[in-house]
Amino acid sequence: MPHRDPSGWPWLKERLGGFRPAKRPGAAPGEPAVVRTAVVTDSAAALPAGWARELAADGRLTVVPMPVMVGTEIYGEGEDDIADTIAVALASGKPVKTSRPSPGQFEQAYAAAHRRGFESVVSVHISGELSGTADAARLAAARVEIPVEVLDSRTVGMAQGMGVQAAVAAAAAGGAAAEVRQAAEQRLAGTKVYFYVPSLEQLRRGGRIGAAASLWGTMLAIKPILAVEGGKVVPLEKVRSAAKAVARLKEIAVADAASRPPGHARLAVHHFGNPAEAGDLAEQLAAAVPGGPPVQISALPAVLAAHAGLGVLAVIVGEDSKGGYTAAHSQ
Repeated sequence: MPHRDPSGWPWLKERLGGFRPAKRPGAAPGEPAVVRTAVVTDSAAALPAGWARELAADGRLTVVPMPVMVGTEIYGEGEDDIADTIAVALASGKPVKTSRPSPGQFEQAYAAAHRRGFESVVSVHISGELSGTADAARLAAARVEIPVEVLDSRTVGMAQGMGVQAAVAAAAAGGAAAEVRQAAEQRLAGTKVYFYVPSLEQLRRGGRIGAAASLWGTMLAIKPILAVEGGKVVPLEKVRSAAKAVARLKEIAVADAASRPPGHARLAVHHFGNPAEAGDLAEQLAAAVPGGPPVQISALPAVLAAHAGLGVLAVIVGEDSKGGYTAAHSQ
């Protein structure tokens, strides 16, 4: 069944709780175990808010908000009215723009990890083809004393988020920076993003898709299905109606999930302004791909909603190397 719990996946919490973090080298007997590597990401990772907050409490995970400008006002992810503000702005044609976080924001996050006693940081970010966020992180990494590994995820949304979660799990198991980065890279390599937007205009305005491709959804009245490949948004298929586009999106995602080892596929659905439609799609995906964890449903983070526009539906297909979920995990 789909899962809407804002605190995140129960099965993921259970798995992280089972890890026994390694002690710092030279720790005295009886000294509390510590996680050696902190993980930093940006709000484009679309992580479940409650899950991220729990890990932020001890500094294991920091999510740096990406700014969104509506008219002349600048908002950060997590502000209560940002989704409604963006929705109204998009519906009225008001300019909506996004930007990368400043290097100073990342420098503060890395310095905070150093003060908490972490030995290193792995920083996982939205595709460099879509944002300069990873570049800002690299600038910050050069300014701090703690070693920082900056990883361009080459993707967005919960595809990026799954890489972050793999990094957090590896860090919880006591992994050093190289091991944590490798875990994230392996998970990211197995994720795909497929999505449908009623109009390509907002993506075109933001420079995320070419003007020629935008003709699909304007002059030709085509409903496009897109994907993220090589870090870029690329056209995948042309469909003649919204209903057919959503049905085809489901078919593509199910085919991808079915190609994974049984019980290993992980699915997430994003939406903006259409939660009921997202819920229906998630239920169909859950029925078509049994044996895995619940399909996670969440609104797109503001920085992605600003470019995708109202009515977007996205399906993320990932893979868990552990697999083997039980019925208890799918409740």
